Amino acid sequence: MTKSAVTVIAIDGPAASGKGTLARQIARHYDYAYLDTGSLYRATGLAVLAAGGDPNDDEAALAAAQALDAAHIDEGAIRTREAGDAASIVAVKPAVRAAILDFQRDFAASPPGGKKGAVLDGRDIGTVVCPDATVKLFVTASPEIRAHRRWLELNKSGVEVSEAQILEDVRERDRRDAERAVSPMRPASDAHLLDTSNLSIEAAFDMAVAIIDKAMS
Repeated sequence: MTKSAVTVIAIDGPAASGKGTLARQIARHYDYAYLDTGSLYRATGLAVLAAGGDPNDDEAALAAAQALDAAHIDEGAIRTREAGDAASIVAVKPAVRAAILDFQRDFAASPPGGKKGAVLDGRDIGTVVCPDATVKLFVTASPEIRAHRRWLELNKSGVEVSEAQILEDVRERDRRDAERAVSPMRPASDAHLLDTSNLSIEAAFDMAVAIIDKAMS
């Protein structure tokens, strides 16, 4: 894969690490296009469930991925626990990943809106999707901190679930993402590690911008 002519910022990390919030702020700061690649897998998993299918069904998962329209993703619906669990299941399937990979790479190479750069966040952006990204960040936080953040988020939206259950889910998703045979979640060798466990979003953003500005200078 040749290096993109546009600036590409790859932001990877586990669920509830803060990478999505950071990625959105970074995209606004630099006026770059933004893509939440995890939403593509969440939408795929949710589509399978909505059709009465099983996310473990290879054919159903692939059909949902091939029919995906990023412009019509329901941001509210894909943020449920069920959608997240389904996403983690379909994301390990090689055929599903192949179906979505080209979309992500096209977005990075030709950002919509004539933007001069793109910010993509996910779990394998720096290692697989955009290995030649201009800057790579791997955003993380302890499982306990991430579970607490997710618990606060769900409670705010009216979803009642125990923090202990969320912590168990977080650890299970981390295990699946790290151990999957295709594109396991891991920092790229040239990624900058950003641990947000004890950082406010403002502090994390300032650190991220400092890293990016230095890398692009």
